Amino acid sequence: MDSDDPYSHVAIGKLNLKKDKGIKKKKKKTKKKLLEQVVKSMENSQTDSKPQQSQSTKTKAELAFLEQQEKMRTKRILEKASMTHKERVEKFNQHLDSLTEHFDIPKVSWTK
Repeated sequence: MDSDDPYSHVAIGKLNLKKDKGIKKKKKKTKKKLLEQVVKSMENSQTDSKPQQSQSTKTKAELAFLEQQEKMRTKRILEKASMTHKERVEKFNQHLDSLTEHFDIPKVSWTK
């Protein structure tokens, strides 16, 4: 190799990629496991919240409100978990198809 060569310091051969065996990919949770975890957490929160209610200084109305809020939250989670993304997109597209043309977004063009 010549010392005049601008590429004399370049490594020849294939690249070696560093591999870190300490990093692992996270596995996706299935819907069944997700639903089971939600149900278990609901049960745990209900059993845990009852002893705390006697110790807290909240009124009956506040406790009822919090309980109702928790029920609505879990209901919403279960509804979202029951449908796949594809099903939600199809449902949304059906909703858009059912709307009248009045709600269509007009096309914007600079040429006309």
